[in-house]
Amino acid sequence: MALFNDEEQQRIRQAIERAEKNTSGEIRICVEKTCSEEPLDRAATYFFKLEMEKTQLRNGVLIYLAANDRKFAIIGDSGINQLVPADFWDKTKEAMLQCFKEGNLIQGLVTGIEKAGKQLQRYFPILTGDRNELSDDIAFMDGE
Repeated sequence: MALFNDEEQQRIRQAIERAEKNTSGEIRICVEKTCSEEPLDRAATYFFKLEMEKTQLRNGVLIYLAANDRKFAIIGDSGINQLVPADFWDKTKEAMLQCFKEGNLIQGLVTGIEKAGKQLQRYFPILTGDRNELSDDIAFMDGE
């Protein structure tokens, strides 16, 4: 899927690397063209397909985007969900949506990554010997 050019993909990857630099948490971006169900349900499907629930501290965050349908969702694993404020994910979505409405899809994703990263750093600081448990590459899906 050629939704993002190389420079845009690099910008997203660098945002993930910066966000994960001081945390044991993991952030992934999952993109597909269309979404045939509720975006949060779709995000949950890909969360497990990408094995994000297998992080040691259950602190993975997935930002899901169906580009052509203009739908997106954010899902966090149980470890992070127990700790962030109840309205955190909604506020993050609102900040991302503002960027999307301005026509800046990449900045919207970066905003979501940065906000998730700050919470992960707060609740899951980097641990000695920490390793990157999940790929920082964008997961391009084809609706399978």
